[in-house]
Amino acid sequence: MIEQSTKSFAIQQKGPPRSSSLWLDALKRLQRQPLSILSGAIVTILILTAIFGSMLSPYDPNNIDMGNRFASPSMTHPFGTDDFGRDILSRVIVGARVSLMVGLIAVGISAIVGSFFGLLAGYTGRVIDEVIMRAMDILFAFPAILLAIAIMAALGRGVGNAMIAIGIVYIPIFARIARGSVLTVREEEFVEAARAIGSTDSRIMYKHIFPNILSPIIVEITLSLSFAILAEAALSFFGLGTQPPDPSWGRMLSEGRAYFQQSAWLAIFPGLAIMLTVLGFNLLGDGLRDALDPRLKNVK
Repeated sequence: MIEQSTKSFAIQQKGPPRSSSLWLDALKRLQRQPLSILSGAIVTILILTAIFGSMLSPYDPNNIDMGNRFASPSMTHPFGTDDFGRDILSRVIVGARVSLMVGLIAVGISAIVGSFFGLLAGYTGRVIDEVIMRAMDILFAFPAILLAIAIMAALGRGVGNAMIAIGIVYIPIFARIARGSVLTVREEEFVEAARAIGSTDSRIMYKHIFPNILSPIIVEITLSLSFAILAEAALSFFGLGTQPPDPSWGRMLSEGRAYFQQSAWLAIFPGLAIMLTVLGFNLLGDGLRDALDPRLKNVK
């Protein structure tokens, strides 16, 4: 009888429902924010461009035409051509795939590893918490781009290593967010009820606590995507990321800086692509943060 009542209490105190209602409410609030709609459109265009870039590009992005070097923007080449006569519009379109792929995979590494350590540190506490968070503090002590360059120096050049380097750099951010969220949830009644019916620590962490800390993690994923894309552009700018002849926005900026006074469009258009992409993800992250914050539920 006592066991049945305890189970009933656990069911009643299971915490915020993990149904689609939370996300539907968030989506409705997002739809009432013009900037969120704009950012959603920018991100959607970026994703479609990355997926179908090879079909959308008017020319082969690596096709060299030395007789058409430094052609200014025109109907034939809307973004002009570079020092090898390659169409810049085609290279910007195909370069979107690299930027988005690096951003998604790098942030995916950060989110998975950082959330795991943050969840473990916040739930267990004591020695494990101290060890994990001091390790995160050490990573935080290094400037992000310098740490990424140092990791790239150890791993070598290339897109794959750039993903790993950027992923490692942003692990502490997700670890701190996950730990802070766990500290506010682990003493809730539905967690105590789960302990009372004999649930294991691993089940409590991933069945009861983790679903209730997803909102801030998802928001941080959206915001971190913009920083990851900027980091990839910076690494490619220094010649550590995407290698020639594959197009990358950061690489195109690096190649165009030497001809900026002569042919400014070599750097302007990839720079605008980076700016719009980062702006889109930042605005989307801000909109998600407002939409998923229960304190703002009745404000808008």
